[in-house]
Amino acid sequence: MLPRSIATGLGLLTLLMATQAAASISLSATRIVFDGDHKEANITVRNGNQDVLIQSWVDTSDAQDSAAPFAVTPPLARIFAKEQQLLRVLYQGAGMPTDRESVVWLNVQEIPQAAASDNTLQLAVRQRIKIFFRPSGLPGDALSAPAQLEWQLVKRDAGSVLTVKNPTLYHVSMADIKLQAGQQTELAADSTMIAPGAEKQFSIKQLSRQDSVQLSFSSINDYGAQDKYSAQLVPHLAAKATGTRAKP
Repeated sequence: MLPRSIATGLGLLTLLMATQAAASISLSATRIVFDGDHKEANITVRNGNQDVLIQSWVDTSDAQDSAAPFAVTPPLARIFAKEQQLLRVLYQGAGMPTDRESVVWLNVQEIPQAAASDNTLQLAVRQRIKIFFRPSGLPGDALSAPAQLEWQLVKRDAGSVLTVKNPTLYHVSMADIKLQAGQQTELAADSTMIAPGAEKQFSIKQLSRQDSVQLSFSSINDYGAQDKYSAQLVPHLAAKATGTRAKP
């Protein structure tokens, strides 16, 4: 008989393998940009090695997962092995702000097939991606929004606070927000998104006494690629970052 610790480890490994096998579907994009000039946006669901049934819907991602003024067709679809299904996201024409970009969420959930035997754990795998709704005629553009962010490092007794303000009408998704001074580097946030007109703060501990630090971050564009930005920050002075856009 195997020791309990080994048996438990094998059980967890088996469960992990089963969980990975359950994720049969994949999406053709990591985000959807819904142009308000159009009536719909599309995304493709690709299937793997077994027939699956998927259920799709849009919500606002609040505490109650409130419904958003969008519909997905087909809401329920069977996809055969090695096949794909086009999902159409339709906007009902009202219910979203018209003066700024908004974000809702597309959910695509794989409904597991009936178990071949008893005592089998089945998991319903759900994938969620952002839908960026851009009203018609919105001034500016999302591509230039990261360069408009206003960054400021403020010294305080217990450390420093890195503040970022978004004066634009577009969301900015960021990854790997770092501060560097000499050989020291501090990660302020591994990923975050700042909404139009919003402000966020990050506590800084290690580099709190530096008089000048180098800020760097990646901005995730409409295609899921990461554009690189950087700026030199002096405490209590606002600054904007300059960037290098990822090649298509």
